[in-house]
Amino acid sequence: MADWKHSSLGRTGQTIARLGISASYGADARSVEMAFDRGVNYFYWGTIRRPSFGEGLRNLASRRDRFTLVLQSYSRLAWLLAHRLESGLRKLRMDYADVLLLGMWNKPVSPAILERAHRLRERGLVRRLAVSTHNRVMGAAFASGGDFDIVHVRYNAVHPGAERDFFPALPPPGRRSGVVAFTATSWRQLLSGSKLPPGERVPTAADCYRFVLSQPAVDVCMTGPASAAQFQEALDAWDRGPMQPDELAWMRRVGEALYLKRSRFDPRG
Repeated sequence: MADWKHSSLGRTGQTIARLGISASYGADARSVEMAFDRGVNYFYWGTIRRPSFGEGLRNLASRRDRFTLVLQSYSRLAWLLAHRLESGLRKLRMDYADVLLLGMWNKPVSPAILERAHRLRERGLVRRLAVSTHNRVMGAAFASGGDFDIVHVRYNAVHPGAERDFFPALPPPGRRSGVVAFTATSWRQLLSGSKLPPGERVPTAADCYRFVLSQPAVDVCMTGPASAAQFQEALDAWDRGPMQPDELAWMRRVGEALYLKRSRFDPRG
């Protein structure tokens, strides 16, 4: 199934909601349960594992088969990978994670880490492997290879470089990894009007999510709400549908203006 609100998660074939929710920014148990009730089923507990988000996940335990739980590890030491995963599962009182996300690999994942991740999958502690990256060329290689079921990549109106050297390099959906986009608001830069040219409307979080979801190669757009009210804004984006060409052009103007005021040491993309 593939439409504005749902996607087939790459070659996994899993039908997934195109909005995901992260624990890192303060979303509480109510936000988690609201998300689930509205059909969201991609829950990312980490980078920061906030207790209230974990409470919301535990409240959904009786419906465990209806959502995808993502746990992340930034470990560069293979022996620590299992510790981080098992610690998270104990806190959630769950037997397995659907996805183990290897965090921020801008170069090939080390063989030792990859071998340990595969062993965790063989033990049944995880079902799928994912990797996140800011290196778009490397991300396309991850998505085209056979080691990872899902790839997380940065994409927003300030950093649209994935349109140049990530999305065009992807195999067809049935032959590639699932694609999850993060930092839709560019760490809230897009929500500030202080650096915009006169006359330009300031984007809302809903605008940022719609911009990302208007890219058909994105299977899931991550959201980072701090409250249930903020997550409602993400749901409003879902209800409004894809951006029209004039809206996309406006978001690109805003993103470029913000980029030009950033440090020259932060390459666009």
